[in-house]
Amino acid sequence: MLTEKDILKKLNWFYSLEMNQVSLYHAQSKKVNDIYLKKTLERVAVIEDQHVKNIADMINQYGGKPTGVGEFVAPLSGKVAGDIIGASGTAGLLKANIALEQKAMADYRDFILKAINHQELSDLLWSNLIDEDLHTAWFSNYM
Repeated sequence: MLTEKDILKKLNWFYSLEMNQVSLYHAQSKKVNDIYLKKTLERVAVIEDQHVKNIADMINQYGGKPTGVGEFVAPLSGKVAGDIIGASGTAGLLKANIALEQKAMADYRDFILKAINHQELSDLLWSNLIDEDLHTAWFSNYM
């Protein structure tokens, strides 16, 4: 049985993860010359930013506050990683993004199983999981 403390801890993990992804994809989009990949990375960053907002709203609904680590450290680490990975070439960038998205999907699936009795939370997790899966599929297909 999930407690509110458990839920807030996990939501803050996802908040940090999604903040990192927003910065990562923005940074990568600035490093690539391929216009289709550039535009896709920009669009994926917008989707990830919506995840951040939705998770922050859910954190607030559970009486918490989004973690400062998520707000300050995750964007910085995402930018640094995005700059490095973005400079590694298209294949390296796509492989790294696929691995990151697969980790996010595994974490979302795990939390969905635990949040089964929390309908609104479960719906949010499913929505984010599906987006992450679509990003993975696009990156895999483009590779």
